[in-house]
Amino acid sequence: MWTLAEYWAEAQATGSAEAGVRAVYARVRAWADPALFIALRPEEEALALAKALAGKTHLPLFGVPFVVKDNIDVAGLPTTAGCPEFAYTPMVSAFAVARLEAAGAIVIGKTNLDQFATGLVGVRSPYGIPRNSVRADLVPGGSSSGSATSVGAGIVPFALGTDTAGSGRVPAALNGIVGLKPSLGAVSACGTVPACRTLDTISIFALTADDAWTVYEILAGYDAADAYARPLALGKPGALAPGVRVGVPNPSSRQFFGDCASEAAFTADIAAVQALGSTLVEIDLQPFYAVARLLYEGPWVAERYAALRRLIETMPDLIYPVTRGIIEKARDFDAPQVFEALYKLADLKRATQPVWDAIDVMLVPTLPRPYTVAQVLADPVRLNSHLGTYTNFVNLLDLCALTVPSSRRNDDLPASVTLIAPAGQDARLLSLGRQIQAASGLTLGGTGATLPTLALLGTGEEPDAMEVSADVSVEVAVVGAHLSGLPLNGQLTALGARLQRTLATLPEYRLYALPGTTPPKPGLLRVAPTEGAAILTEVWALPAVALGAFAAQIPTPLGLGRVRLADGSTPLGFLVEAEATHGAEDISRFGGWRAFQASSPKKTNLGRV
Repeated sequence: MWTLAEYWAEAQATGSAEAGVRAVYARVRAWADPALFIALRPEEEALALAKALAGKTHLPLFGVPFVVKDNIDVAGLPTTAGCPEFAYTPMVSAFAVARLEAAGAIVIGKTNLDQFATGLVGVRSPYGIPRNSVRADLVPGGSSSGSATSVGAGIVPFALGTDTAGSGRVPAALNGIVGLKPSLGAVSACGTVPACRTLDTISIFALTADDAWTVYEILAGYDAADAYARPLALGKPGALAPGVRVGVPNPSSRQFFGDCASEAAFTADIAAVQALGSTLVEIDLQPFYAVARLLYEGPWVAERYAALRRLIETMPDLIYPVTRGIIEKARDFDAPQVFEALYKLADLKRATQPVWDAIDVMLVPTLPRPYTVAQVLADPVRLNSHLGTYTNFVNLLDLCALTVPSSRRNDDLPASVTLIAPAGQDARLLSLGRQIQAASGLTLGGTGATLPTLALLGTGEEPDAMEVSADVSVEVAVVGAHLSGLPLNGQLTALGARLQRTLATLPEYRLYALPGTTPPKPGLLRVAPTEGAAILTEVWALPAVALGAFAAQIPTPLGLGRVRLADGSTPLGFLVEAEATHGAEDISRFGGWRAFQASSPKKTNLGRV
């Protein structure tokens, strides 16, 4: 049990979140890294939270444990931002954390970070240096060091970080996991200690691209209390159109700082992406590098100064020396220079726009090369800058990004690529990223566990080409387009699902033909027994590891919940929101979707748009 989907499926199968919580604490003890957590919730307290979820298996993250970077508020746990003297204990959780908790997820603790989220290395903390989950001598990456290593080590299936210049991507690459940096404003930053408020984004670490998307769908949502929030349409990951245009840096604008293994891995990654059916377009990254230089060489460092002004002007010695040195550079800039930099950024945005007219997605190495802890401690600023080569420009240009493991280097380390696109196109990145991860053949971070090859979903791969585990299955009752022989049944069979039995529900449901759905779909709504009817279902056994990917395809207003069947069983099944049945045709009298469709040839096209 490693991935989010597996934790959720286990909790669903047992109806309890307690086993998953106990597994997490056992892994914390086994990992034994004193620099990983700044605050770890007592196990008994976490188990109490798990017990409080009893009867709430309908929640989309029921019983899934996670950790939070310690610059994001969790009610009752101290927030330090990596500085003990800065610490405070919030009464309420950050907006993003609260959404996950409301979805049934359980915060296990607060993780270490580069102090005040300033750095890409993970070594700038008075709480120590978290151990890289892939190879202990390497830096863990930062600033979200503890969040990334906790996922890479398999302690939790997902974690929250933040990303201003690459803090949600660089540590993902160094730990062989997925890092999603959402579009700016899609996830509220309320309850987060700011680094650069105009650029900060809460990011997601996960073992698989599908898990990252599951979390993102819950996190994303407009928050009027965040002045930088904006409503963005999420979209849905799916199969990419053949020939999607992928921009890759031309050879003259690739930088690896002498690492031949990184260069060879990226060359192989480009070929692999082309083999997935992409059309490659070479691009010049020099204008993007010019943007990147503005972030630390320009007055944006003043945003970091503004966030810490009281502390840095009254108690500067409390700040980590390298961090203080970086932030104090803000004093070198005056107000006219800030506006000059804004004008320059506007010019550079205009200069980079033609690139996006020629490509759909950009593909870059996540980082030029990995570094050891010893190397970074000996040269902290220059090597930190190297790690941000392909990440620093993203937020300044209002782009979204997804980091995924891509191949194995010739020194046995995992290589990583980052996909980049304009704001609002996060789903497109996931569509390609899940295919890249599935084709990589890599294990999940440092766990040694193999990827459930679910990222190939929708690409035409046959299930016998996947290693879908059938050791643990979850029963799913279907009533409409997923029935045998109907248009969406392939979503089940492609994941290794097997038909178990056909039987009716208890007579406490109504079935509605939902308008405007393609292919046509019904909605099953539970009602009072005196108002219900028995509806015919098929029950399928779905591998537990596939449940998350299957659930991710379910469109609103449908969702998974427990369905009561005539044999006394209560498998998961498709249920519809009551609001969506207003104006829909009640077809309960037919006793099932097939009978309704057979009642009139004209009705088979009902709801097509």
